[in-house]
Amino acid sequence: MTEKRGSPRTRALKSGRIMFNHGSSSIDCTIRNLSASGAKLLVENALGLPDEFLLMCADDRNYKCTVRWRKLNEMGVSFDAAI
Repeated sequence: MTEKRGSPRTRALKSGRIMFNHGSSSIDCTIRNLSASGAKLLVENALGLPDEFLLMCADDRNYKCTVRWRKLNEMGVSFDAAI
């Protein structure tokens, strides 16, 4: 299988928070892998989340994200910008 990512990913086990609705809604998540261009997130239910949101990492890094794929409780996102 050919790797399609533009940058290598590393395994992670970090906590994060997904912020949406102009900051009025949020949901906790776990960051399972991370690269310079995106991440895989575990959530309770990925199906009801918006396609774009702000990811706030526990290490004080924040990213504007776009969902690239989703399953029941996980999703892959690309980083549009670091904030």
